[in-house]
Amino acid sequence: MNRSMSSMPQTIGPYTVLERISAGGMAEVYKAKQLGVEGFERLVAIKRILPHIASDPEFIAMFQAEAKLAVQLTHGNIAQIYKLGRHEDSFYIALEYVDGRDVGALLEYSQKRGKPIPLHYACYIIARCCEGLDYAHHKRDKDGKPLNVIHRDISPPNILVSYEGEVKLIDFGLAKAASSSIHTQAGIIKGKLAYMSPEQVRGDKLDHRSDVFAIGVVFYELLSGKRLFRRASDLDTYQAVRDCAVPSLAAENPHFPKRLDEIVLESLAREPDKRYQTAGELGNAIQEFMFRQNLVCRGEQLGEWMRRVFQTKRAKAPPARKE
Repeated sequence: MNRSMSSMPQTIGPYTVLERISAGGMAEVYKAKQLGVEGFERLVAIKRILPHIASDPEFIAMFQAEAKLAVQLTHGNIAQIYKLGRHEDSFYIALEYVDGRDVGALLEYSQKRGKPIPLHYACYIIARCCEGLDYAHHKRDKDGKPLNVIHRDISPPNILVSYEGEVKLIDFGLAKAASSSIHTQAGIIKGKLAYMSPEQVRGDKLDHRSDVFAIGVVFYELLSGKRLFRRASDLDTYQAVRDCAVPSLAAENPHFPKRLDEIVLESLAREPDKRYQTAGELGNAIQEFMFRQNLVCRGEQLGEWMRRVFQTKRAKAPPARKE
């Protein structure tokens, strides 16, 4: 969806809009700033739900409930939600602005080069994602009751990597809200099938192990530079996920570390009981592998690499953040 700049709102709630970052079938994302007393200023990202989606009562109820859960998540690897509000005829979420690119941009870079990103960066990114996921999965409310948070949409657009080397997950709970309404199915499911777990495409009841599978898909693609389940049509992608035939990276590349191949394959087991049972277990396995292989990586190193790779595009294009 492309709109002229003249249609861009000047304000959304108390925020002054600076530019449109992206637009999809369900929401638009803007870079904005919040002004306060004595020159206070903070950059934020505003995700505004499109009016034709937000008019569905079932979606509104689920969206509000999920946003109230997500706002309780405070972790260094999760983009912080600041506010849930309503502006004119649509709802919006104000969240932490991350100056960088999403993992989708890294995958595009890999495909253009015909080779994956450096292995230690892929491991570092996914290990940080696992830390954020594990925190969310085990989060309890003020009374000690589990929030039972499941992301449901771990995919390249929802993992951001900043130019400082930060790794942030976004959009907790939004997929659940979207799937609550049949009117939004076409807009939210299209393009996401390739990162769903087999039990999710079957319509089974989900738990946190579905997110473990999804992060495994992203990990596989970062390590291989190739798409795992995405096919030419949604039907073929759906069948590929159901079949869950995952090629061994070590079999395709004799130089690929066998232990890392084992980690990836376990995260992508078709049956949840055969996977890593928590995101923390997967993250620990990756970090142990890095330690044993002497793969040292720090956030500032990743940030320097991000600036070097994307510096020619940085002035021309805003961070890629798609629905």
